[in-house]
Amino acid sequence: MTQTFYLYCILFLLPLGTLAQMPATPTDLVALGYEQHIALEWNANAEANVTGYKIYRSANGGASFGFLKQVGKDPIATDWLGNAGIGQTFQYQITALTLGQESPASVAAIATTQILNDEDLLEMTQRATFRYFWDFGHPVSGMARERSNGNDQIVTIGGSGFGIMSIITGAERGWITRAQALDRIVQIASFLEFADRFHGVFPHWMNGTNGNVIPFSSFDDGGDLVETAFLMQGLLAARTYFDQNTALETALRNVITGLWEQVEWDWHRKNNSGVLYWHWSPNFAWQMNFPLRGFNEAQIVYLLAAASPTHPVPASLYQSGWTAGNYANNSIHFGQKIYCGPFGGGPMFFAHYSYLGFDPRGRKDAFCNYFVRNRNHALIQHAYSIANPKNYAGYSADCWGLTACDGPNGYSARDIWPANDDGTIAPTAALASMPYTPEESMAALRHFYRVQGEQLWGPYGFYDAFNLQQNWFANSYLAIDQGPIVVMIENHRSGLFWQLFMHNPEIENALTNMGFQADNSPTQSVFLSENGFDARLFPNPIAASGGNIQVELDLLTPQTLRAQLTDAMGRVLQTPFQKQIFAPGVQVKTCQISALPVGQYWVLIQSESGGQKTISLQVN
Repeated sequence: MTQTFYLYCILFLLPLGTLAQMPATPTDLVALGYEQHIALEWNANAEANVTGYKIYRSANGGASFGFLKQVGKDPIATDWLGNAGIGQTFQYQITALTLGQESPASVAAIATTQILNDEDLLEMTQRATFRYFWDFGHPVSGMARERSNGNDQIVTIGGSGFGIMSIITGAERGWITRAQALDRIVQIASFLEFADRFHGVFPHWMNGTNGNVIPFSSFDDGGDLVETAFLMQGLLAARTYFDQNTALETALRNVITGLWEQVEWDWHRKNNSGVLYWHWSPNFAWQMNFPLRGFNEAQIVYLLAAASPTHPVPASLYQSGWTAGNYANNSIHFGQKIYCGPFGGGPMFFAHYSYLGFDPRGRKDAFCNYFVRNRNHALIQHAYSIANPKNYAGYSADCWGLTACDGPNGYSARDIWPANDDGTIAPTAALASMPYTPEESMAALRHFYRVQGEQLWGPYGFYDAFNLQQNWFANSYLAIDQGPIVVMIENHRSGLFWQLFMHNPEIENALTNMGFQADNSPTQSVFLSENGFDARLFPNPIAASGGNIQVELDLLTPQTLRAQLTDAMGRVLQTPFQKQIFAPGVQVKTCQISALPVGQYWVLIQSESGGQKTISLQVN
């Protein structure tokens, strides 16, 4: 009795909250200074009961910290500063939260914002978008969650294929180590070994904890051949990437090979027909009844089905199934021939999903070179946005891109067909087109970040979509929109995934058997190849008070250049540089611009060899 009473006395005297264990101090806080924002990353706390984190900021060198905001359980946050924040330095600390408890503050991290060139902007965009798969991946399976604002247990098969490639990008770019990427992809592959499959084919959605199928629709509760193809595209790229002779990398390659060889592509012929079918269900058999005929996002299905070492389909199914019927489309929009596909080419994702790994350069089938087709598709959408036939707010040369995405009235596929355009722009449409239209896509990236970024940029990069006509911005991220941004920008920068996927020995043989042949259609900008150099300005516009601008030059050979600032009458007002020699490659020249009246001006850059580029400069 005395001991019990004594214990009660101790408990009564303890301060409120002492019985709840204080969370550990967060570790490895990193602050990354960009142009208009600072990104924060740290190690997630191990405690299961952590409910979120508080961010504190200091603008006085760490003398004092004020509360900035509270975020959720993902170890990532964004401090948006805008134009006014460029060139400022801040320090940050974070604390972890549980119910009624706050940890001690972390070690401070410091960052300074600065004007970014195009390469910096690409790196920034890829790195933030990669975090969707790294930080928001399912904690049990490592798979990609379908979306950020949905059921946390739903993981997506195709989006996980895109996510595998994004994780490899993280390792290649140094955002995570190779060992970390290997561990995560081993986690994913091990989970897939025991997850639901139907004749080796994975469902569209599954539960990220137990691997059980989650029906995508009433009769779609079985195998999804298209989603499985997107997954295999990522896994085969990973099989090539993890090529070291270690026990873990060898085991991963073996698991991937097993998953690849167990897919029964031939089963999806539906009684040996001449076309592949998208779905099969153990409960509803072929009731979905969706034959895979082109052109859409699913070209990769026929390539992998013909390439399978264990369950192949005849390569002739490419002709009898994929390109049969009304495949060709020789219509011309805004001066660009589309070759195949629906009116105007369809939603922009048709040019992305099958080509994350499948390199369309330097080859063609009986209809077209698909790099050229996809480039024209992007150029049509770009020109459509300039023409803006429906007079939507925001559409311009720098703000373009229609695809399947969230919108003010829900998720739907958007393209230039009048009934399919409601004014909703999706960043993934332009950004994942970077290999096809580098100038137009880069201009869109600058606009999305510098003009719309305050509402469009979040912890995982650009939110899914926005509609200025309706003053609507998404607060969501979707795996199938995030992944192509990371991967296609990487293909633009290094060609990494085109190299990795095409290195698989089964692929080239299948393409040959399907009737593809060599083609030398150009893949780079004709302007650059003919002019010898290209150029861009930033920031643009600039303030009437003047200041520094950066001229980013892309040079094929050494060039001696001069730059002149002119008015609308062609009068030279300033000479930012004169007869300066630039080495080949991407070079950045910082120039001082004196104060100017508000209006439009032009920067004329000329080469002694005869090339020239004129760029509009807006002064506000």
